[in-house]
Amino acid sequence: MPRFSRAELESFRGAEVPDLLGPGLRLLFVGINPGLWTAATSTHFAHPVNRFYPALLEAGVIDRRIDPAAGMTEEDRDYLRARGIGITNLVRRATARADELTRDELREGATALTGLVEAQHPRVVAVAGITAYRQAFALPRAVVGEQPDLLAGARLWVVPNPSGLNAHHTVATLAEAYAEPARAAGVLG
Repeated sequence: MPRFSRAELESFRGAEVPDLLGPGLRLLFVGINPGLWTAATSTHFAHPVNRFYPALLEAGVIDRRIDPAAGMTEEDRDYLRARGIGITNLVRRATARADELTRDELREGATALTGLVEAQHPRVVAVAGITAYRQAFALPRAVVGEQPDLLAGARLWVVPNPSGLNAHHTVATLAEAYAEPARAAGVLG
């Protein structure tokens, strides 16, 4: 695992991480925005304490370990694409914390996400983070789980954020939450 100094990580502030998309997209996970470690490794949910990939493994959404902390391999990216899994963010610019984003950035991100979903046609979209979802879509009373409305024709879930800063959830509770949209997308039996 690489070790980054604070200065090295700060140099990635504002950087963007390319979306992970492929043909046959069934389930699109949406992060809030890239963290600095994610930007440094150009890999979504890459921080060593992020529980995204361990939760996917525990849920059975993936059947092999992915360790993105040093940067995801092309084999890992191809594996996720082959499973019909994609990853994007509401806001493209990297920050140290999601609370550095403005409400306008989140709302612009919701518009961009809607356009992406229209273009890519996933069966299911899973947004990781209820607070960001509420702000981005101007739905202050939204709750975690499947949403009542579709997003550009896709079923829509809000799932807990896997960041290590979200102490309310464990890998086990995240796995339960991520399994629901994965089942709906046909990624998990």
